[in-house]
Amino acid sequence: MKPTNYHLFDFMDFDPELSKNESLWKAYKPTNVREENGDIYITVPFQKQVLSNDMAADLTTPREEHTLVIRQYSNKTIRLFCGFGVWEMTDNTEMLQFSERVQKLPLHVKAGEGEWNIYTADGTLRARVNVKEPVLDHWSDLLPAPQETLDIVLYPDGKREIHLAAYDHFSPPRYDALPLGYCVKDGKKERATLSFECKADECFAGTGERFTKMDLSGHTFFLKNQDGQGVNNRRTYKNIPFYLSSRMYGTFYHTCAHCKLSLADVSTRSVEFMSDQAMIDAFVIAGDSVEEILRGYRDFTGYPSMPPLWSFGIWMSRMTYFSADEVQQICDRMRAEHYPCDVIHLDTGWFRTDWLCEWKFNEERFPDPEGFIRGLKKQGYRVSLWQLPYVAEDAEQINEARENDYIAPLTKKQDSEGSNFSALDYAGTIDFTYPKATEWYKGLLKRLLDMGVTCIKTDFGENIHMDALYKGMSPELLNNLYALLYQKAAYEITKEVTGDGIVWARAAWAGCQRYPLHWGGDSCSSWDGMAGSLKGGLHFGLSGFAFWSHDVPGFHTLPNFMNSIVDDKVYMRWTQFGVFSSHIRYHGTNKREPWHYPNIAPLVKKWWKLRYQLIPYIVEQSKKATETGYPVLRALIFNHPQDKLCWHIDDEYYFGDDFLVAPVMNSDDCRDVYLPEGQWVNFFTGERYKGGCWLHDVKVPLDEMPVYVRENAVIPVYPDDVECTDEMDLSKSRALHIDDSFKGIWK
Repeated sequence: MKPTNYHLFDFMDFDPELSKNESLWKAYKPTNVREENGDIYITVPFQKQVLSNDMAADLTTPREEHTLVIRQYSNKTIRLFCGFGVWEMTDNTEMLQFSERVQKLPLHVKAGEGEWNIYTADGTLRARVNVKEPVLDHWSDLLPAPQETLDIVLYPDGKREIHLAAYDHFSPPRYDALPLGYCVKDGKKERATLSFECKADECFAGTGERFTKMDLSGHTFFLKNQDGQGVNNRRTYKNIPFYLSSRMYGTFYHTCAHCKLSLADVSTRSVEFMSDQAMIDAFVIAGDSVEEILRGYRDFTGYPSMPPLWSFGIWMSRMTYFSADEVQQICDRMRAEHYPCDVIHLDTGWFRTDWLCEWKFNEERFPDPEGFIRGLKKQGYRVSLWQLPYVAEDAEQINEARENDYIAPLTKKQDSEGSNFSALDYAGTIDFTYPKATEWYKGLLKRLLDMGVTCIKTDFGENIHMDALYKGMSPELLNNLYALLYQKAAYEITKEVTGDGIVWARAAWAGCQRYPLHWGGDSCSSWDGMAGSLKGGLHFGLSGFAFWSHDVPGFHTLPNFMNSIVDDKVYMRWTQFGVFSSHIRYHGTNKREPWHYPNIAPLVKKWWKLRYQLIPYIVEQSKKATETGYPVLRALIFNHPQDKLCWHIDDEYYFGDDFLVAPVMNSDDCRDVYLPEGQWVNFFTGERYKGGCWLHDVKVPLDEMPVYVRENAVIPVYPDDVECTDEMDLSKSRALHIDDSFKGIWK
């Protein structure tokens, strides 16, 4: 599309020269405000605009009126809804799961001079609708006449002021953002926009697994799930339509449509949102802490469930193990050499043909899968299996799936040739909008779970066939939501059969946090891959998710995707990062077992044992994360939102309440560390520090990591060496006191 000189048109996906059948409609001054069943209904006129730099009303077209609804909830949240005559407000979508804390607070309106004020029953002001006439001066005859606008101020918690971007323009006809508007194409309402004012020093975070700096201001994100193909680009597997502001509020946009979100980018004065769906449904959540805001978000979209104890142990995998004998040899060696481990994962190679997902074991290479899984369980291993939500042309189930509409039929011929690495090379996408297809898929998994499998890797799901007919919704609305439907189905059948609610998932949308856990996708086994992974995990934790993992020591290698050697230091430093993550899995395109890295294997074992020592603490913090707004890995802004430095630090994090972790992500064994306010103790050396300062050029031996514990913290640890969590009795945990007597964990 030819670019324009007018950024609002760019943001709204317009080209005036090509948009002969499109129009932009802008909100004007409200004509009525009324109360109905405790909600406030605002009548807003919209006028078609002339598509030019000097936007003016197209007076050849009559105005339209639409209703903007304001609803107040008990958890400091205001909801704004406008369906533009196409959509109705609903609480009944897969994304929403209201908690008991959410109660609707009735609103009432009082008219004032040039304004309507909206209150809750306790007299707290919650919104103000301004309709004052503009004040004209002697220059008015030289300037374009000011246009009417929608001028509303929100007070979600009764004190924080969130203003719609009513006046983001150079001169009134030249708008950089619209407070509320929509587009019409070929007579159909297609796109909608909502904008809030932002401040010059305002910072932003969240929006999903974002592989970029902590402060997201100055960025525009396209919220469309897609294969990220790494962790160092703008593509991402996990887009979440939620952002967090340093002004201590967040906004959740309740939609599954493809969206665009500009955080002080298209205009540095505004947060601009555009949805491909002609609907605005925004939950504006305020709080006195980041945790309170995230808890408010989870109040609407659901809380994470608690993963099973065994999931916090070591997961061992590679792409891929090809036989029961190969797996057994690896598992036997880990036990013989006393590497603690809980899960063995079989990736793409357990089928008849590598990557040909048929949900059945290869009969030659896995002749007795039940006996194989049962034997591993006796050794303390759970089995996790890879699969995906597409059916291949050569799969055993293809005819059954087509004949019963379990996969959505394509509307045109699909080229089935190409690399198996692309999900769209498969013949069809399982239609989780169709209950019979969902039950069929659950049946495929149930046969495996009945054998003793304990976890399904719900890989892919970021993309669906966009040229297919799905029974429940259009592909444009399904693409982002698909991850939620897919993971929910796998989670539910896993919990039903095994009692443990868990998946190992890559894609995500709002609500997926209810079905843990998620990992960071196909990172490179390099320092930049490690750094990108951590950035993604921190933003993911600021998007409502409690549990997150990553491939240790990265998924693929360079320059050879499959076979380049992973550097020992990368393996070791990534291991340390994994030990201080909610979950730790080794995976990648070549060998990942520690004995293939003999120079560091003894040190890796030492760190694995430390992981098992820390499991009581990790379990304690995980339980807390399922009941609050906290993730296990927390960006520094969770505890220090007023510390402006923390809004720019993306290579350190809190691990639960008491640990501050600063991974080494270079070959120099050296880094700068920022210690936030507080008293800190080096976990490995016992050295004491006062926070609120930088430690520069910290030298870090390969057997250590910059990990600091709060002074006087009490850390529950497991006192004995174990081979797996089956040998653990958490009631035997002991308290590690970080007091004057503490000299370091290994001293």
